[in-house]
Amino acid sequence: MSTGTDVELLLTGMTCASCANRIERKLNKLDGVTATVNYATEKAKVTVADGISTDDLVAAVESAGYGAKLPPAADPAAAATGDSQETDADRALSALRTRLIVSALLSVPVIAMAMVPALQFTSWQWLSLTLASPVVIWGALPFHKATWTNLKHGAATMDTLVSMGTAAAFGWSVWALFWGDAGTPGMTHPFELTIERTSGTSNIYLEAAAGIITFILLGRYIEHKSKRNAGAALRALLDMGARDVAVLRDGVEHRIPVAQLVAGDEFVVRPGEKIATDGEVVEGRSAVDESMLTGESVPVEVGVGSSVVGATVNAGGRLVVKATRVGADTQLAQMARLVEDAQTGKAAVQRLADRISGIFVPIVIAIAVGTFGFWYGSGAGAAGALTAMVAVLIVACPCALGLATPTALMVGTGRGAQLGILIKGPEVLEQTRKVDTVVLDKTGTVTTGEMSLAETHVADGEDVAEVLRLAGALENASEHPIARAVADAARASGDLGQVEDFGNVEGLGVQGIVDGHAVLVGRPQLLAEWSQHLPESLQSEFDRASDRGLTAVAVGWDGRARAVLVVADQVKETSAAAIAELRQLGLRPILLTGDNERVARTVAAQVGIEPGDVYAEVLPSDKVEVVKKLQSEGKVVAMIGDGVNDAAALAQADLGLAMGTGTDVAIEASDLTLVRGDLRVAVDAIRLSRRTLSIIKSNLFWAFGYNTAAIPIAAAGLLNPMLAGAAMAFSSVSVVGNSLRLKRFKSSL
Repeated sequence: MSTGTDVELLLTGMTCASCANRIERKLNKLDGVTATVNYATEKAKVTVADGISTDDLVAAVESAGYGAKLPPAADPAAAATGDSQETDADRALSALRTRLIVSALLSVPVIAMAMVPALQFTSWQWLSLTLASPVVIWGALPFHKATWTNLKHGAATMDTLVSMGTAAAFGWSVWALFWGDAGTPGMTHPFELTIERTSGTSNIYLEAAAGIITFILLGRYIEHKSKRNAGAALRALLDMGARDVAVLRDGVEHRIPVAQLVAGDEFVVRPGEKIATDGEVVEGRSAVDESMLTGESVPVEVGVGSSVVGATVNAGGRLVVKATRVGADTQLAQMARLVEDAQTGKAAVQRLADRISGIFVPIVIAIAVGTFGFWYGSGAGAAGALTAMVAVLIVACPCALGLATPTALMVGTGRGAQLGILIKGPEVLEQTRKVDTVVLDKTGTVTTGEMSLAETHVADGEDVAEVLRLAGALENASEHPIARAVADAARASGDLGQVEDFGNVEGLGVQGIVDGHAVLVGRPQLLAEWSQHLPESLQSEFDRASDRGLTAVAVGWDGRARAVLVVADQVKETSAAAIAELRQLGLRPILLTGDNERVARTVAAQVGIEPGDVYAEVLPSDKVEVVKKLQSEGKVVAMIGDGVNDAAALAQADLGLAMGTGTDVAIEASDLTLVRGDLRVAVDAIRLSRRTLSIIKSNLFWAFGYNTAAIPIAAAGLLNPMLAGAAMAFSSVSVVGNSLRLKRFKSSL
């Protein structure tokens, strides 16, 4: 490999953010290697120096106890959509779901029998053992494997505490059943907070072992399901391209798959079809809808010599295009790489529970071992010492800790769904509290994203309704987006006239006979060719619209110019109020658009954004650079957008919010999805996210508060393991109850 070669690795075996950090440290210890590991996407981006092979990288990962392999193709977008990778991810998620369902079905009766004395029939404890054993052995197998891997490398994580705690509870229960008094027929197991101090051999803790595993599996399943969607933005991007193309060979059209297209081929694009790849127009004129690329609703007029981009849509006449870039070189593929790089470039997010457990777990293990040693050495005997040690491990078992994030997330996301807000995962919430800058895409976010008739200016003595009726009828025969805006407005006002002899004048407008009138709609030059010059009043309105960056068309018939129609992308009614509320949350709004400077500043003034906070005429890659620039200045950036062109910036931002009325690509690249097109939902999303994060933090406090307060008592030999299990259960109830408070979250709409 040459110096500075970039390599991507697909990783397996990671169970928490600390695993990603361990792999990253292991790779970075190699000379000439710089690595970034993303836990969410399970990928490593590695820059290697000369002399380091991919085998060296894979060996380094494997030496840390994890798996690594190269993606199925060198192209990052292809790798993200590789069939084998997708199949592996689906298979892993399906296996985890099966493990969760089976564990839950087996655990429920075990917990019920332990907690409800009325259900404790003769020899009920043996049924509990039968049901709990598969959960503790098979259901918890991923935790046991991870614990063994981590221990081999001198590390301890949440998996370690789960594995040791459940193993201790299960092991003690088996000992008590076979060699103690717990297996005696007729034994009952009262659910009490205080019981007589005994040797402990008459108590079993199978419900604690099985319940912990099920709760933790639930949290793990929610997390993995969220991670599974990490590559969906790239799949959605590539799905936007054309599937096949009509290539011209010796003047004859041949339909072939797009993958067989090569640079230099000429291909035909009919009205309504997607352009197959990047190229140059060699024949024909048309309007091309580039909204998926630029986000702007105004189509671009193209002719011979114009450049066009793959996956954009031909909205007008027939075009013949010469392919200039194909495959991984196209702008669409480059956008896919932008999204991939932005996602992988994010700092690996460590969940709050993982960060705390990094300190908590080793301390608990040390206390448990120390407790056993102290009591055994003081003459309490093996049973007494083991009872105290089990009490420490059980009271410290992370049942409530495992519930802290998923329960708050489930309630918060459920409430969010009712309000039109979809939150992708717990890592999203950590950024909402820190965000201080919000970047807003203009088209489709602040504005409606659709062309509509904004103004109608008529000459003296002309009737507005008649202007719309005749102009709308003529425009209704055209497929041009501006024409559709005029036709829609006219149709809403009344019936349209009948059109005859319709004709399209390339680059100028349309003409035809409507109810006996010779009607022209288009540029002033078109009307001037028929000696229908705009009067001074209409020319003034036309120029004023152009100065504001709006699109205007002239209307004339029967030898006279009659009106000027102004078409624009309108600002949403609620945008100004939403931006004012964002300011109240302490956020600085910035407008970002591919549109021209004049339009951008006009929209900014309407919604209350400072002129200095406007970035206009930016391409998709420029949007990413704007976000990066703000981040380099120390800003924590939220990005709100709706188009394919926003996807990379949404992924790069610290917090990405996608309008649900936008494209699948934008939605998949974001952290939060706003189902409704109302920008005020973004305000609710940030408020709800911050509130949910606050609940999670308080859950973690109570989870650790109950358990850690009881650890010294357990270590002192004053806490029976049964009471430890009760304390653990009570902390879980507190966590659930605290999470349910999110149901009362009020929308600002």
